[in-house]
Amino acid sequence: MSDSASPLSPVGDRHFDGLAEKFAASLYGGARGELRLALLDRLLPEMLDLREQPLLDVGAGLGQLAGWFARRGHAVTLTEPSAEMLARARQHLEGQDLRFLQAPLQDLPELAPGPWPLVACHAVLEWLADPRSALAMLAGLLAPGGQLSLMVFNRDALRLSNVVKGNLEKALADRLEGKGLRKRLTPISPLTHGQVEAWSAENGLVIHEVAGIRVFSDYLRRPPESEADRERLLALERRYCRVDPHWRLGRYLLYTLERPIHPPEEATP
Repeated sequence: MSDSASPLSPVGDRHFDGLAEKFAASLYGGARGELRLALLDRLLPEMLDLREQPLLDVGAGLGQLAGWFARRGHAVTLTEPSAEMLARARQHLEGQDLRFLQAPLQDLPELAPGPWPLVACHAVLEWLADPRSALAMLAGLLAPGGQLSLMVFNRDALRLSNVVKGNLEKALADRLEGKGLRKRLTPISPLTHGQVEAWSAENGLVIHEVAGIRVFSDYLRRPPESEADRERLLALERRYCRVDPHWRLGRYLLYTLERPIHPPEEATP
């Protein structure tokens, strides 16, 4: 595929038209995808105050997360810029009552302004050219007291993964980002915890919870072969995903961010 056929949008974001099959196989088709979903199934009720609030799912991909919330009584608006991914989400969620909207994150302040009591944005910011501005837009969609469930691809984990694989020169040079060309699925903007902390503070968001998703599994020399070993790995991930320092090396970092009802400058003494 030539650069002119790159799946980058006009503003430099990575979309997935023409790549939905590879996306599904790489991110959800194997044991790592199953582990990610199993951990989210456990962590989301622990990390969020869920009361069947309306939910905006930003960059919803194949719709797994939207379906999870819909099955638990939330009125879900699913947004996705890729027509191909949106079609797969519709198929995956057939029979469930959701609203579907084809739109990039940058259009949501106009098309789905809310304010929303609950927003989910999982594994999206790392595919954007300007994740800092994107987080500011997400913050603007939240109602006072609203929660943002944010999951990002961890740059520090990507560095460690490259070292484990023997890519020492690449790690030393800090050449970790993907280019968004051809069919490779290395994110173009992997993020650090420090960036999420700083950008959240810039936008008046408070980090209430944080966890690592897959803090051990991506560093194994070989994947577990037996069902018993897969269960042991899941038990380890569940035990340590919120324990420092282990959560910091999760392949993904999962946050609960909240827009305070009263911003600090308005709080009464």
